Amino acid sequence: MTIKDAIATPVCDALRVSGNWNAQWQPFAELDPAWTEKFMAMAMAPMTSGVLDPKTVEFLAIAVDASCTHMYGPGVRRHIRKALELGATREEITAVLQCVSVLGIHAMSLAAPILLEEAAVHERSLVEKSTIPVGVTT
Repeated sequence: MTIKDAIATPVCDALRVSGNWNAQWQPFAELDPAWTEKFMAMAMAPMTSGVLDPKTVEFLAIAVDASCTHMYGPGVRRHIRKALELGATREEITAVLQCVSVLGIHAMSLAAPILLEEAAVHERSLVEKSTIPVGVTT
């Protein structure tokens, strides 16, 4: 038995038993079960503290799993199913998805102004090149 085998992981174990364990987490758990347990306990705290009602927790989980930085389809499905069981409407879940969809808009917020600036510079350089008299070098 190794030291890693002796580390208690009740939060990770509960996630496995409940069917909420993501198989992609298993390498973390094998490499450092203590760190994985602490991380999962921290991640689960908002859901298990009772501060937020269960439906709101599911809305947040849908938002996280559907976000452009996560895009975890099985989690989206599981949390939508649970939200519906808790009485959420299609409209409420759609609103959550609409809110989280704007996370991706930052790509346009960043890149569109740069595109406009660079296109203007490029167009100016084309105009400058076309107005250079024949025989003159730059």
